[in-house]
Amino acid sequence: MSDDFIYCEDQARAADKDRYLATLFAPADRRPHLFALIAFNFEIARVRELAREPMAGEVRRQWWRDAIEGRRGPEVAAHPVARALLDLLAQRHIPAMKLTDMIDARSFDLYRAPMPTLAALEDYVRRTSSALIELSMLILDGADNVSLEVAEQAGIAYAITGLLRAFALHASRRQLYVPLELLHRHGASTTDIFAARSSPQILSALADLRARVRNRLDATWARLRAISPTLLPALLPIALVPLYLQRMDRRDYQPFVSAIEVPQWHRQWALWRAARRFAAIA
Repeated sequence: MSDDFIYCEDQARAADKDRYLATLFAPADRRPHLFALIAFNFEIARVRELAREPMAGEVRRQWWRDAIEGRRGPEVAAHPVARALLDLLAQRHIPAMKLTDMIDARSFDLYRAPMPTLAALEDYVRRTSSALIELSMLILDGADNVSLEVAEQAGIAYAITGLLRAFALHASRRQLYVPLELLHRHGASTTDIFAARSSPQILSALADLRARVRNRLDATWARLRAISPTLLPALLPIALVPLYLQRMDRRDYQPFVSAIEVPQWHRQWALWRAARRFAAIA
């Protein structure tokens, strides 16, 4: 494995442990490109962390677009993730447009405009999380219409769970991924959210969103038998979704206290069990 892919593996291990652990169940010859994809996803997801102003974030997003489209030659040569990504594009022939669409979707992260509707939220997570699963499937063994449908459902469930886990962090930044449509339906106040004041209305809206995640998760489980077992490493992280949801279902759940975490040993055990169960189902 080249130094670029070793760098991507280290970054995946440090920044996205769930997907890193899932990738260990993939064939060894596919892992370097899967690590490159995870590292790229981390790079574009953290633009909001690195850029203090939206314009600076837009510059960073454009840099990645240019790199993918071959317009940053000398600069790409100095960036291990970009080099690994270009090798992935050359060797696996995945659609570059999917990558640039992931970058474009991340524009929402840079601003404080609230997520307006459930449809807008699902479009955002399809273009980010679902796309990541779809591209992982393409690296593993290609993808047909059924597996793409499964990738869509799984990506929505996984990403919305992640946004729910980070609800307190986003509220502290005056960012709102829980759709206004849903908040208004439950009578929840954005003023309370940005002041970190919990209320029955806010808890009800969050519970509603968790129920929608479970519906997507059920749709994923229902189609697993229809896809190739070789694609299952791309889907393994969704086995952790129930663990996170259970933490948020507790009666003492306080959405503004901290991010929702599950011990690493528990996550690793859940992934191992899921790998065995997925293989048996498929």
